[in-house]
Amino acid sequence: MALGILRAEGMSSWRPARSTAMMAELDGLLDRFRLRQYRDQTIAVLPGGVRKLADIAMAVTHRPKLLLLDEPTSGVAVEEKFPLMDVIMHAIEGSESTVLFVEHDMEIVGRYADRVVAFYEGRIIADGLPDAVLGNAEVQRYVTGVTL
Repeated sequence: MALGILRAEGMSSWRPARSTAMMAELDGLLDRFRLRQYRDQTIAVLPGGVRKLADIAMAVTHRPKLLLLDEPTSGVAVEEKFPLMDVIMHAIEGSESTVLFVEHDMEIVGRYADRVVAFYEGRIIADGLPDAVLGNAEVQRYVTGVTL
């Protein structure tokens, strides 16, 4: 549907676009996000983690320069958070999108971020590589709750 609306060019957004080229593009996107098995299902019946992937895949159809992800692993079972992020990061790899994600799970931040900016009371308290920021005394005290 997102591809049909995005590439409508005079078509009604109420009609699905089913050109061969568009269906091939859709299948490629579904493969990138490991969603092909859900292709013929409605979003309402999909598990929460799969819905998140579908939402992000729809956003990627617009080929954004900046992709904002607000807590992409929230509401996902603990055992699903790393596999979910692995799929997301693999799917956007090689795209021209910069990904900015807000996340309170420091395991996710440490594993997937190239750069971390930590805030406390509206000010930046650390900015840099994940290991340096997550090891910062102020970050540990105010953000992660860990004290040295």
